[in-house]
Amino acid sequence: MDLRGAVALVTGGNGGLGQRICHALAQQGAHIAVMYAQSRDQAEGVARELKSQYQINAAAFACDITDDAAVAKLIGDVSSRFGRLDILINDAAYNKSIPFSDLDNLTLEVWDKVIAVNLTGPMRMIKAVAPVMQAQGRGRIVNISSIAGLQPTGSSIAYAISKAGLIHLTRCMAVALAPETLVNCVAPGLLEGTRATANLLPEMIARNAAGSLLKKAADKDDCADMVVTMCRTETMTGQTIVIDSGRVFH
Repeated sequence: MDLRGAVALVTGGNGGLGQRICHALAQQGAHIAVMYAQSRDQAEGVARELKSQYQINAAAFACDITDDAAVAKLIGDVSSRFGRLDILINDAAYNKSIPFSDLDNLTLEVWDKVIAVNLTGPMRMIKAVAPVMQAQGRGRIVNISSIAGLQPTGSSIAYAISKAGLIHLTRCMAVALAPETLVNCVAPGLLEGTRATANLLPEMIARNAAGSLLKKAADKDDCADMVVTMCRTETMTGQTIVIDSGRVFH
């Protein structure tokens, strides 16, 4: 798909990886809807930067992706603002670090919130954009998972399960939405400079990097470039690509 003039909605577009994705898509000529949950000033700043740097249209939109009415309003507002909606990037996520062995602190409240944001939220977004993309005759959806969804690792059991579910949701939605809409997934390893890793201890980050073949954290720009590839492709759907400096093979 030619990305020039396409409209992309990036959830969590004001986050560390989300901003890189916004820039990578805008560089290809796509117009960007930067969705945020709370950080309005930051999201509006990202939109201004995108417009200035790439001469495309961009705007910030608030949304709670755990709320059906809010998601429906978001899709309507983005479609009205830009005239169409071609791409959905599900990057918004919630994370709380709890050791796997600490089942007492893995409360149902924590579990429910992680699943609601990381798995049910993307499902809501996909269901909301599906009719729009079907009517247009084309669409691209890219989910941002994690290598925690491919092996029992990561910041908590709830996070790992939510990301595993997102990988399989990618496969199922690829079946459900073919042939008009292609659905793929990127599974990054440890990324420095993101909200998901902001609370990790430096020694944990160093240990993760040392455990990879390339002895470094995954690169946000590599992940963003893969998102662009998945938006441009005409013959790839239902796939998950791991970018983790060589830790997980699947």
